[in-house]
Amino acid sequence: MNVATNVEQPSLAKRLKAASAAVHDEVDHAVMAARPFASREAYERFLRFQYRLHRRVEPLYADPALQPVLPDLAERSRLEALEQDFADLGLTPPSDAAFGPALPREQALGWLYVVEGSNMGAAFLAKEAVKIGLSNDFGARHLAGHAEGRGLHWRKFTAALDAVELSPEQDAAAQAAAADAFAHVLVLVRQELN
Repeated sequence: MNVATNVEQPSLAKRLKAASAAVHDEVDHAVMAARPFASREAYERFLRFQYRLHRRVEPLYADPALQPVLPDLAERSRLEALEQDFADLGLTPPSDAAFGPALPREQALGWLYVVEGSNMGAAFLAKEAVKIGLSNDFGARHLAGHAEGRGLHWRKFTAALDAVELSPEQDAAAQAAAADAFAHVLVLVRQELN
């Protein structure tokens, strides 16, 4: 007797998570080891790291080709909040932080998965920021959760992400891009925080 098995493939978000898990763990450990909320000086280094990352991906948030795929994408950018954080603290953002290149859709999805996912972890970081006198209204605006809640905001993003149809080659490129994005984040952590 033959029994057909219908094994459903994991969602794109789950595939991106699996493809980037090892380097994601490295990033988490490196950030926490740097103790970015131990002092205002340490936080300033963390802010430079965040600015470099968000400046790098800003063109993706403004890419007109991605807006229909991820409908609230432009509103998700945190670069303006980061610039306000610098202003709150009387600091100047790094002048050598560059915008990244435009990317093919599948690679952009991998990078955006990483950056949007960081907002979930920011809940913990926002609590740590309070300990050094910062808040969603002063100095740590970019760590603030969305008004509808971090979880719902993330689920809306992953639902849109999971609805994108990709060929096997594009899917592989998206997974590689997520791992590349985390590797880039790790480089920035080491440059700015260590």
